[in-house]
Order: sequence, then C-alpha cells, then structure tokens
Amino acid sequence: MSAASTGRARSALIAAALFLLSAAFTLWQNARVAVLWDLSYLLDTSFRISLGQLPYRDFPFAHAPLTFLLHAALIKLFGRAYLPHILCATLEAGLATLLTWRILLHQLKPLANRSLIATLLAAPLVFLGIYGIYPHPIYDSDCILAVLLALTLLQRANHSAPRNALAGAACVLPLFFKQNIGLPFLLITLAAVVILVIARRLQRASLAPQIWFFTGAAAALAANLLLIHTTVGLHNYIAWTVTFAAQRRLPGITLILAIYRQSSLLWTLPAALIALVLLRRQGSGAPSMAQSHRDMGGMRRRLVAFLLLAAPFLCTVVSLAINTDPSDRAGQLLSLWPHLLILATVLAVYNLRPSLLLSNPSLNPLLPLILLATIHGAFLSQQLWGSTYALWPLLMLLIAALLTQIPTIARPLAVVISATFLLCGALYATSHERLSYIHLDGPLARATLPELRGLATPGPWLPAFEELIRTTNSDIPSNDAILLLPGDIPFYFATGRTPRFPVLLFDPATNPYTPQQILAQSHARNVRWLIVSRNLQLTAPPSPDLPDILRTLQPDFTLVRALPNYDIYRRN
Repeated sequence: MSAASTGRARSALIAAALFLLSAAFTLWQNARVAVLWDLSYLLDTSFRISLGQLPYRDFPFAHAPLTFLLHAALIKLFGRAYLPHILCATLEAGLATLLTWRILLHQLKPLANRSLIATLLAAPLVFLGIYGIYPHPIYDSDCILAVLLALTLLQRANHSAPRNALAGAACVLPLFFKQNIGLPFLLITLAAVVILVIARRLQRASLAPQIWFFTGAAAALAANLLLIHTTVGLHNYIAWTVTFAAQRRLPGITLILAIYRQSSLLWTLPAALIALVLLRRQGSGAPSMAQSHRDMGGMRRRLVAFLLLAAPFLCTVVSLAINTDPSDRAGQLLSLWPHLLILATVLAVYNLRPSLLLSNPSLNPLLPLILLATIHGAFLSQQLWGSTYALWPLLMLLIAALLTQIPTIARPLAVVISATFLLCGALYATSHERLSYIHLDGPLARATLPELRGLATPGPWLPAFEELIRTTNSDIPSNDAILLLPGDIPFYFATGRTPRFPVLLFDPATNPYTPQQILAQSHARNVRWLIVSRNLQLTAPPSPDLPDILRTLQPDFTLVRALPNYDIYRRN
C-alpha cells in the first residue's frame, strides 16, 4: 500500500472513531439523565408546531425556529416517540466533532505534525462536544453545529463561485437556530470578508470569490426573511425573537466582563506573555559563537516557554487530584476560558496586519476574531458557567490558532492541552456538574410508556410523571383544555393532546403574561383543568411569579385529585 493510501486509511479511521465515540458518549449520557424542564419546552413546542400551530403568530415564542422545526419534522416522520430526538442529538454530536477535526486539519497546515495535533485537540470533544455535557437536543448546540458547517465551507470555498455562494448562505443559517450566537457570527464573518476585500483590492487580486460570498449570504437572508414574512409575519418574528428576548435575557456588559476578573489571570497572562517573548527572541551573540551554544540557548528558552504556557493546564490537572468538590473542579476547568480568550485576542490582533499583507490573503488570519465574537455572543445568554457547554469545539479552534504561532513547541503543548481536557473534561461531563440545577439523587428510573421509551433519570420524577399521564387519560376528556403550572414536563408530547393555552412553560424567558393576563387567557381559552406540579426536578423555583399566578387562578378551580407530585384542579 502506498504512503498516500495509508494516510487516507488512517484519516478515515480517525474520522470514524471521533464520530462514533462522540455519538456513543452522547447516547450514554442520555441513558443516565433527563432534564424534564428543558425537554418539556423542546418536545411540547415541537409537537404543537407539528399540529400546525405557528410560533410568533399563534403563540408567544422567544427563540429562533430551526431547532423546533427540525424536531417537529421528526414528530411528523416518527410520531410521538422520544428516541428519534435523542438519536438526532447523537448524530449531530458525532458530526460536530468530525467537522471540528476537519477544520483543525486545515488550520494547522503550517505545522509539520498537523494530523497528530488536530487529533489531539479533537479527542477531548468526545466528552466536551456539542452534546457531551448537556445531552438533549437544544438550540445552542444546533447553532454551533451550523457554525462549524459554515466554517468548513468557508475553508474549502477557494476561488469556486458555487462554493463561495454556498458558504455565504451557510453563514446565515446559525442566525435561525439561536439569535445571540448566529447574529454575531454572521456580522463578524461579513466584516471579515469586507476586510479581506480591502486587502485583496490593495494587492489587485480578484474579488470574485468575495462577491459570490456576499451574493449567497444576501440571497439566503432574503429568502428566509421572505418565508418568515409570508408565514408568521416579520413584525411578529422581530417582536418576539429580538425585542422580547432581549428584554428577558440580555445581560449588562458588566456581567459579561465579570469573567475576566478572576484572580488566576494575574499570573497566567504574564506567564504566557513572557513565554511568547522568549519564543520570538532571536539568538544573540557574535556570528562566531558556536552553533551548539546557540542551540542550547534556544532549547532552554523553548523549555521555559513551554512550562510557562503549560502551567495553567497543569494546575487544572493538579486541582483534579486535590479537590473533591465537583463544583471547584469544574470552576478550575472553566477558568481556562478567560485566559485562552485574552491570549487569542492578543495574538489575533498582533498577527492580523502582517498576515493580510501577504500575497493572496485569506480568511485564516481572521478566523480567531470570528470565533471570539461568536463565543462572546453565546455568553450573552448564560455567561461563562452556563453557556460553554456547547462551545468547546470553538475553543479548540482558537487553541489551534494559538499553536500555529508557536510551532517550535506546538506538539508538546498540544499533548498537555489534550490530556488536561480529556481528564478534566471527562470528569466534568460525567459528573453532570453543569446539570446541578436539577435533582440527581435517587435510583435511576426508566420510562415505561411507549412514547417516552428511552427516557431515564435518577429520582421519582418519571414514575410520578407517568402516573399523571395515566390519570389524565382516564379522568380528563381528551378535548378539554388544560393549563399546567409551571409546565415542567413534556405533557402534550406524551399524551397527544392539543395544547390550547399560549404558554406551555412558565419561565421568565418564555412567559410574557402577568398573573391577571393568565387568568383572562384561561377564560378566553375555556381552560377546564389546572395541573400544578408540587415537587419539581429543578433545585430552585423557576419563576418568582409562580406563587402569584397560582393564587390568582385558584379561586376559579377546585382540587379534585392529589397525586404524589401533582395536584389536579377542575374549574368551578
């Protein structure tokens, strides 16, 4: 077998392993835990869309539509079955890791060991991939997959008109999965292409690829907006996904910048800057100095630089050994993010001008800026602790951009980084520290109803939920309108009943109504039954308004049945 054939076979084996392992880990995570609160929003909303109810027009909806349209299509294809939704997430997880590895290979072309380094950086994504930490289908993870697809197409567009047009169209796609990720990604990518146009214009290079890119982006954006306008109304879409969503979710800039106030930056950043200075320092001395002496000095500088750059990662591994609190270990792992983001910003800005002045400039020097803007857009939702669960592939791409700037120590540093994220990331994902907002104690329970087969989570939540479904099916007429508070279970997906109330999940980010408006809506919708969850899987109350809502509604209803976790009321 020739060397080229051997290389292709090795690449195919690595690609298959990364895909299958990432998918398998996501499937295993779903077999161990279920966040009923989040699943209820995804499954019930997708179910009502599959019935023909349109978001933004027929009911309030603060999120971009594509994740919910995807899962509505799955319901149309496979019926009300839980497993197809989880299998979709597992396939997306494998694809995201595979795309990240392919982008890494392209990014690391300047390095001699690019295949090895790309594999080292992609390996932790088996645990830290888009669905490794939070395993259920969700818009953030889908959006990052769309970003990775767009970056892959951008890297492979070259001078082909169709490829550039397709890449431009693909850059619009994330906007309709998640607004706060997709919009910064689209804007910074368009800005990057404008900068590239200026650089190529100064060098009198052809601008045809960039023109085709803008054409594809404009056509895709216009087509999507036209479709929205003709189905649900563009004014409705903007009112809910921009105005309302910003009012309920958008944090202040102070909260975003708070992640850069951690004390560890006082030593990690100076250490990294000293390392970069050492690596860029030219050998000194007279021309007659012995080559061996110069080589020895260079080796010492590289060793010191390597230790300085590796120190934050080594400290994270040490904390893994000495800390027994999962929260402390997770905090130490996540503290690497601000350090790497600042370092990436410094290097990206430092290398931007000389990179664009090269003959035939490309988007590669601008990729770190695209990644940085996209990551910070994601932080607008739940900041560092809450938002990073789907962002690890983008962090690996940033790390690759850093390694291309330090080729002499790229391979050993990649080994340390990979080992750190493999060890700490695997523990972070398997300990479910990111899911600490739900109760995870108790024996593992598995769903028995056909529609929920494959659903499993610790504690009494699933048996109680299934008891509610059986009671509802036997005691409540199928055409009666039901209001659930706070809507923390995928009730409509499981029962097949048509949702009649505008809001299904009573969370500040999804519920636009006051208690009095909810009462008025219950009258207008002829709500006959009220089901109240007494014991939630969540560890904290989901909304401060829930007690007021219940007090406002209760005079109109009488308690008729008390189940272990739920109270069932009938209208007087």
